[in-house]
Amino acid sequence: MISTRDNKPDFSGVRSSTDSSAPRSAGQGKADFSRVSSRTDSSAEQVGEPATQTYVVQRGDTLSHIAQHFYGKASGWREIYEANRDQLDDPDRIQSGQVLKIPQISPER
Repeated sequence: MISTRDNKPDFSGVRSSTDSSAPRSAGQGKADFSRVSSRTDSSAEQVGEPATQTYVVQRGDTLSHIAQHFYGKASGWREIYEANRDQLDDPDRIQSGQVLKIPQISPER
């Protein structure tokens, strides 16, 4: 590479080529992808349904402590309470052995 007077590189003499180690025989001008297949496996639930974990309430647990454990912040207790309204009438009255749904919450919450 040679620099010109205005300090811009001069690439005018650069050449490019490609080389392949794949054998090239007559009649094989294009690659044959007819046997290529693709498959995606996922353990995620259906689109639109966020994954939900469960948690078995232990003696001394509170929704705030459970939220702190799963979300890293105690203020997430409301999401757990709302997800379990079918079995919780009062957020301060959870019982050992109850299986609570722990919904995913968006990171900004």
